Formats: sequence, structure tokens, C-alpha cells
Amino acid sequence: MEINENNFERLASYLQQTLSPDPEVRRPAERFIESIEVSQNYPLLCLHLIDRGQVEITIRVAAAIAFKNFVKRNWGWHLENDGPDKVAESDRNGIKSLIVPLMLKSPSSIQKQLSDAVSIIGKYDFPLKWPQLMDEMIEKFGTGDFNIINGVLQTAHSLFKRYRYEFKSQELWEEIKFVLDKLAKPLTDLLQATLGLAEAHAANEEALRIIYGSLVLVCKVFYSLNSQDLPEFFEDNMETWMKAFHVMLTVDIPCLKTGEDEDAGVLEHLRSQVCENLCLYAQKYDEEFSPYMPQFVTAVWELLVNTGIQTKYDTLVSNALNFLSTVADRSHYRHLFEDPNVLASICEKVIIPNMDFRVSDEELFEDNPEEYIRRDIEGSDVETRRRAACDLVKTLSQNFESKIIEIFGQYLQVLLAKYAENPANNWKTKDTAIYLVTSMASKGATQKHGVTQTSELVPLPQFTQQQIIPELERADVNELPVLKADALKFIMAFRTILGPQIIVATLPLVAKHLAAGNVVVHSYAACTIDKILAMKNPGDNKPIVTKEILTPLSAELITGLFAAFTVQGSNENEYIMKCIMRTLNTLQEASLPFMIVVLPRLTEILTVVARNPSKPHFNHYLFETLSLSVKLVCKADPNAVSSFEEALFPVFQGILQADVLEFMPYVFQMLSLFLEIREGKSSIPDTYLSLFPCLLAPALWERPGNVTPLIRLLCAFVRQASPQISADGKLNGVLGVFQKMIASKSNDHEGFYLLQNLLLHYPAEELNQSMRQIFSLLFQRLSSSKTTKFVRSFIVYMCLYAARAGAQALVQMIDTIQASMFGMVVERIFIPDINKVSGELEQKIVSVGITKLLCEAPEMLADPYVKFWPQLLQTVVQIFELPPDETNIDGDTFIEIEDVPGYQAAYSQLNFAQAKPIDPLPEISNIRQFLVQHLGKLAQSNPGKIGALVASLPAAHQEALQKYCAQSGVQIA
Repeated sequence: MEINENNFERLASYLQQTLSPDPEVRRPAERFIESIEVSQNYPLLCLHLIDRGQVEITIRVAAAIAFKNFVKRNWGWHLENDGPDKVAESDRNGIKSLIVPLMLKSPSSIQKQLSDAVSIIGKYDFPLKWPQLMDEMIEKFGTGDFNIINGVLQTAHSLFKRYRYEFKSQELWEEIKFVLDKLAKPLTDLLQATLGLAEAHAANEEALRIIYGSLVLVCKVFYSLNSQDLPEFFEDNMETWMKAFHVMLTVDIPCLKTGEDEDAGVLEHLRSQVCENLCLYAQKYDEEFSPYMPQFVTAVWELLVNTGIQTKYDTLVSNALNFLSTVADRSHYRHLFEDPNVLASICEKVIIPNMDFRVSDEELFEDNPEEYIRRDIEGSDVETRRRAACDLVKTLSQNFESKIIEIFGQYLQVLLAKYAENPANNWKTKDTAIYLVTSMASKGATQKHGVTQTSELVPLPQFTQQQIIPELERADVNELPVLKADALKFIMAFRTILGPQIIVATLPLVAKHLAAGNVVVHSYAACTIDKILAMKNPGDNKPIVTKEILTPLSAELITGLFAAFTVQGSNENEYIMKCIMRTLNTLQEASLPFMIVVLPRLTEILTVVARNPSKPHFNHYLFETLSLSVKLVCKADPNAVSSFEEALFPVFQGILQADVLEFMPYVFQMLSLFLEIREGKSSIPDTYLSLFPCLLAPALWERPGNVTPLIRLLCAFVRQASPQISADGKLNGVLGVFQKMIASKSNDHEGFYLLQNLLLHYPAEELNQSMRQIFSLLFQRLSSSKTTKFVRSFIVYMCLYAARAGAQALVQMIDTIQASMFGMVVERIFIPDINKVSGELEQKIVSVGITKLLCEAPEMLADPYVKFWPQLLQTVVQIFELPPDETNIDGDTFIEIEDVPGYQAAYSQLNFAQAKPIDPLPEISNIRQFLVQHLGKLAQSNPGKIGALVASLPAAHQEALQKYCAQSGVQIA
């Protein structure tokens, strides 16, 4: 692509279309952008377009997002996928020279995108391939222009925040040292200069807003640079930084206080970040930080007592409470909290006020239930006051259990008594009481089981019967909805502790709340049912709710669940869909009478969401539920698959034609499931055969999310329609896919899976014409890029070839590529690496293949290969007797990349559409017997020779062989 006016206009036009709410306009534009992004100059076009002040800001922001996505998808692609570099060297250099100056002069909406792009480039190129970046950034500190300085600090924050979570490594240490040597002093100087300017401009609100914005970013960068270890420079200058933190925490600047209740201002952001920095030092650098601890505990306490309940203070209060929790958990600071008066004061002035259900919480509960749920039960409420207050209660309960439960117990009685006086008006006090009990009682929890350890001093069963069950027993499911949600969440949280008897008894009460009009309440009901149905007895690992227990409730459950989808705000409710899936799975065949209602509704929902997929979890559970329904119905009647095909094919066709990226991997899995159900029972319909050529289109294989399900679908075609594939001359297309898979470290195992299916099911005469070329490709890949995974897969394939095509055929095939090459394969691949093969099926294939090589390839008993015969036999015995060798091959540092950025939908395995493993050698059941029987026959036809070769094995291996012979009644003479 040339950088010219025509291309600027085209790009701007398509970017504008990507903002359209109409998928018919948006999707083609997105596909066009995706198709041109690997063209040379595309990223530079984006940057120049961003730089054009006369272009509408929305298009410039869209260009910035498109540029960031380009960088995200392509900058390191060649390193992670062992493929060609998708970014031209001239583009790389151009981007690095343009991006920082452009970012610093751009509006904040663009600056954020470009800053993220710099951090992605930095992940791969900084500091080795971009050493000038630091000097370029630090130089801007001297400009005195805080708009530019803030841009630099924002970039530094984006670039260095990965230090917060990366694993320690020598490479990381060296990079951080490089950054510290360059930045630690200028950052400290900037801190002091900025604080000085804040004093000088005390009366200038606009200047203060920018100056304090800089301080927020300085504090964020400080956090990142101190996350891995305490740097020497910051230890030496701790006095300077701690003094500054104290000033920032305690200084009062009335003009920076916002009049809003919702959005935090710069002062709140600053204090919040300071609390986070203090928390880091209290947790990790306790000894060095201890002289400053008392003054900060006082400052944070005063901050908490004097901060209002408005939403804008939530993150600040949360971080401040976390700091107190961290301090309270340190044994040498516990004396600060031991006094009962102090604990009572903490409860009254800090914990109860921050646990109270505020007006803003009520608004969120009613108006934005999805966000309320996300914060409340999904664990994303890390920065909410309630979570932080609960954590402080837990920390205090662990360290001062009896005192806390006595003091807080008194407050609990007051709260419950107030509720009892007037439940309709005082329901918020009971809400706080339930939170307080949950916090005091919980000592340990897991995602899978909920709370697993509780305080013995909190009588949970009694509290459940007296305070929780009555809320669920109310006749009106819409009365006091917040308390209903609290009660359901309580059952969900303590399900393991309360035990099967109470939990099973509450199931009908929970189920009736699916009819609640409030989205949070019926979502919590669905989520609770899902968790209960997943519970298992610790003794026998069987579900505590069996289909027999659930069947009487099933009609109410299924009706209630589908009715909930009609409530506004719950049309795509993931908890409801997951609960439907779990209910059908528990009922199994008892769900069949409901399928006449369930399946049309699921198809209808799929048709709607396919137009504009927006909820990944909901979509996943929808396809899981469809797959499960198919399996349940077809288990009872395999011919019913044609009814599913009839209902779903039009929808699937629409998804494939509209190129709905998010759904294509699911559609391929379900088509595979349909074909696998048909396997061996009926011939493949023409609708599938007309689809087959489309599956070979190269564009489909460019998307990593499609690869695994497409390979599975191709293999299903190979197993059932090889004659048609052959008649249509499509073998070369299939082998082209194999070649693409083998070239990739990520996908080579998929290539072998396809090749195995071809070997087992495709007409041998035609396939054999390409077999020499196939083996040559495999050996080329072996020599150019040898990984443990590839070697394992190659060994399994060669052994399957020996088992199916014949051992002699394998030896001759490899020796036609190069004279005596089979000997090298045995010496360099089989003998050293055969014991790296793991998996029952794979080990069976290998042991059968090697047995055939030993006993059915005459070349193995003659020079030059006979010397390998005992060693190969030894490896088979080791497969039987030793665990697999888990070590990697020298030089194999390949790590599989799981995250697939940008447009591409990552592959999500459908649990209920999984393929059953197919044994390619079903006629062989006892592999040890198979080995010794073949050795026995070989010994009879070669008197004395085989016995002598076996005698050269180590004693332990001979002993194992004798044991197999005795078990099978065989002699090796």
C-alpha cells in the first residue's frame, strides 16, 4: 500500500464503517481492515491518519485502535508461531521513529491507544532492539510541559506495569536494572520538582489538576519499578519518597475536590495509588518500611474516618482498608489492634459504614444488574468497599478471633433487632448483618467448593435456619429482592459447610426464585442451582443431587429457566444458560420429555445471537447445551441426528456465510459431532459433501481458533467420505492442510492426527503415491525444528504405519529417501526418545509398531540393522515397566501460546461435543501377549538366533519378558 491521498481516504472510510451499529456494514469493513493489515505501509498509513488534525476525531481514534490491534496481532507473531515476520522491517523502523512524538502531541483518547501499542512493542523489542526509547522519554522530562511529561509517564506506566506480574528471570532483572539506571533518579527528581510546583501553583486549579495528574502517574511507575524487588536507589532514597507519600495522603486541596458523587477526581486517584504503594511496601519490604509504619497507619485511619460514602471514594477506601489488613496481619504490628476499644472503634467507624448497602449499590442492583453480579459473585469486586471491609474482618478474625466475634456479635444483634422492628424499611441492616456473618465465618474458600473452612465460634446452621431460610420461604419472590439475593448468595457460598441434607432441602426454595422479576435474584437462583448440582459426596464422588432427586422439580426448573430469558436484561443471561446445561446433564434421559420445548427455544436463541454475538460465556454455554441435547437424544435414537441437522443447518449455514468469527469454531465442533454420531450407521448426506471444499479454503486456516475443530471435522470426512474425496480429486487439498500444520510448532500434532486418519481410512493406492513426499516433509521439519512434541508424534505415526502398512514397508519407505536412513531413525529417534511417548493409546500404537518391526521386518535381523534389535526390544519393555520420560529434547524451549489477540476467536473446547478417542488397533487387546507371541513365532523360524539376542538384554528386562511369556504360555527359544 502506498502512502497517498487515495489510500488515506479509503482507510478513513472503512474505519468509519467499523463504527456502525449495523453488522451488515460493520463486519465487511472489519474483514477489509483485517485483509489489508499485513500490507507494507499499512501501520504507517494509520499513524499518518492519526496525525491529521483535520480528520474527525472518532476516525482518528478508530485508526489508533486499528493500529494498536495491528501491533497486538502481528508484532511478535513470528516469534510465537515459528512463522514469517508479518511486519516489514521498514514499517518497524518507521513506527519506532514516529510513535513516541505522535503520542505525546495527541489527545488523551488517542494517547491511551498509542501508549498501549508502545508497551506491546516494548514487550518484544525493549530494551535490546529499542534502546533509544528510554533516553527519548527521559529527555521530555526537561521540557516543563506537563501535557508532554504526562504522555511520557503514561507510556512508562504501560511499558513497565508488566513487572508487577511477570515471573522472576535473569532477563527480567537485567531489563529492570537497565530501566532503573536510566530512570530512578530522573523520576525522583521529577517527583520533588512536581511537589514544589504544586506548592507554587497552590491557587491555580487548572495547573494543580495537571500537576497532580503527573503525581498519580509517577506513583504508578514507582509501584511497577518496586514490584519485583526493592531497588537499591529507592531504598537509599526512601525518606524522600515516604515524605512525599505522607504529604500526598494528608494534604487538603479544596479546589481539587469534585462536586460529583460518581467519578473519582485526581486527588482520589492519587491517594488511592499511594495506599497501593504503601501496601506493597508493607507486604514485601516490611523491615525497611517499619520506621514509617506508625505514621502511615495513623494517616490512613484518619483518611478512612473522614472519607464519605460516595462512589467516587470506593477505590481509595478499598486500598486504604487493604493497607490496614496488611498491617493487621503482621505479627509485630498486632499490638496496634489488640485493644478491644480499638477493635470496637474499627467496627463502628470503618467496617460497618463500608459494609452498608448504599443508594449507589441499590441503583446498580436495579439498573445495571450485570455489573452488580460481576462485582458481587464473580470476584471482580476487588476494589469495592465491601470486599475490602470483608477482608479486614477476615484478617482481624484470624488474629483476634474470640475478641472480634464477641465485639462484632454485639453489633450483629443490634442490626438484626433493628431489622425485626420494621423489615420493610430496615432491610438494609439485615443485608449488612449477613455480610458481617459471612466475613466472620469464612476462613478458607475455593471457586469449586465455596467456603470450605469456617470459624467454630459462628453458629452457621443456626443462623441459616433463623435468618436465611425465612427470606427464601416468603410467598412473594419479588419482596425485598436484595435480601433474597443475599440469602441465595449465602447458600451458594456455604454450600459445602451446610452439608447435603440442608442443601437438598433448600433446592425447591431456590428454584422458585427463578420466577423473580429482578435480574440479580433469578441469576443468583440459577447460579446457586448450578453450584448445588455440581456438588459431589466426598466419600464416593457421586453427585449429591441425583436425577431421581431432581426429576420431581424438573418441570418447574426448565419452565422457570426459559421464562427468565423473557425478562428484560436477561435475554442473554449466562447463569440461566449454564443452569439449563447443568439441569439437563443431571437429568440425563429424564430430560427427553422436555426436549420438544427445549430444542426449538435453543435454536431460536442461537438464531438471534448469531446476528451479533456479544456475550462469550453465554454463547459457550448455549453451544454446550445444544451439544448435550444432541448427545442425550441421539443416545436414545441415533436416527434423530437428521432432525437436528434439519433444524440447525440453516443457522450454521448463515453463520459460515456471514463469517461470524466467534461462532465458527463451535459450528465446526457440532458438525463433527453430527458426523461422528452417523459414523457406521448411515451414509454421509450431500449437504456435508457440498460443504467439504469450503473447509479447505486457506483463509479459514489462518485463524488459530478454527484449527483444532476444523482438523477434527476433516478427519470425520476422511473416515466417512474418503471415496468421494478421492473421486472429487481433493486429496491434494487435504495434504496441503497437513503441510501447513506440520510447518507450525503450535499445530504439528493436528497435522499428525489428520495424517493418521488418512493412513487408516483413505484408499491406500492413491495415498501411497504421496507417501514418500509426506515422509520427506516430516524429516525436513525434524532437521529444521526439532521439538519434543513433534518427535513424540512422529514416533507414533511411524509405528502406526508399521502396524497398518507393514513393518517392511516402513523400512523400505525410509530407505528410499536415503540409503540406510532407517538405521539413523532407529539410532537417533526411536531408541533415545521412544520412552517420551505418553498416553495409553499412543503407547499401545508404539509397542505394536515396534513389535512388528522386530518380528516382521527381515531387515532388522540382518546387517547393518541387527545391532539395534536388542535395544529396540528393550525400549518396548520399558514402555510396559517404566513411567514416560517427561524431559524435553535439548534445545526445545517452545512454549505453546494460548492467547490469541485481536479479531481472532480463540478455540473453546465444547465439553459435551468432545470426540471419543478411537483405537486404530482394536483387534489387539493385550499388548504384552502380542509382543511375546510374535517373538515366540520369530524364534521358531530363526532357531537359536532370537534367544541369543534376547540374552543380550539387561537382566531386569529379561526377567520382565519371562513374566510376560509365563502369563501368555509362550516360550522364546
